Amino acid sequence: MRVDKFLSNMGCGSRKDIKHFVKIGAVSVNGKPCKDSGQNVDENSDIVTLFGETVVYKEFAYLMMNKPQGVISATEDFRGATVATELVGEDFNFYDLSPAGRLDIDTEGFLLLTNDGKFIHDIITPSRHVDKVYYCEADGEIEESDFAAFEKGLTLADGFKCMPAKLEMIESGNGRCKARVTICEGKFHQVKRMFLARGKEITYLKRISIGGVALDESLAPGEYRELTADELNILKKEND
Repeated sequence: MRVDKFLSNMGCGSRKDIKHFVKIGAVSVNGKPCKDSGQNVDENSDIVTLFGETVVYKEFAYLMMNKPQGVISATEDFRGATVATELVGEDFNFYDLSPAGRLDIDTEGFLLLTNDGKFIHDIITPSRHVDKVYYCEADGEIEESDFAAFEKGLTLADGFKCMPAKLEMIESGNGRCKARVTICEGKFHQVKRMFLARGKEITYLKRISIGGVALDESLAPGEYRELTADELNILKKEND
């Protein structure tokens, strides 16, 4: 890989910027000044520095975001709504990130952002059976028959047959309920429509886990961080 591509891919500037940095002696490869912005480097073994700081090459970025309500799970919205990628700062926004699956605009919680297309496909494909866990609050009480209905696979109002899901009651009474729901699909408004199919209306919804990795509760709405190596390994193992 050319050193100018290496550095520009890591958000260090445009190709023109890198050429200037090389000209003024700000770029080194393996401790030696780089004389040519077209010099080839091995991104896995060569040590590239810019103004004395080592630049580590990472082809892919994997972010955990706590998506707030009112934000679209997309890369652009022609109606002018805020999209999740707009919340990512300069430290990662050069990666051309996309959401791995979607959350409704009024749903908050765990949203994965990455530029790894295969990873996104594996996370969202129902046949991979990657579990997504939601915390739900709803109008309506949970009945004993609801558990079996979720486990069997609910049929929604439009005739769509859901894959088997897991309903866990947290509390129920006085016309209200709190619960956890685990699904491995991501159809439009699916959890809301599942509850409606059982005569209950979701009033609050938050995704709290994907593929065995829990949302970091220290992340305030709108905040994000990189997945740890262990978290990424869990998700990739889940995909396998």
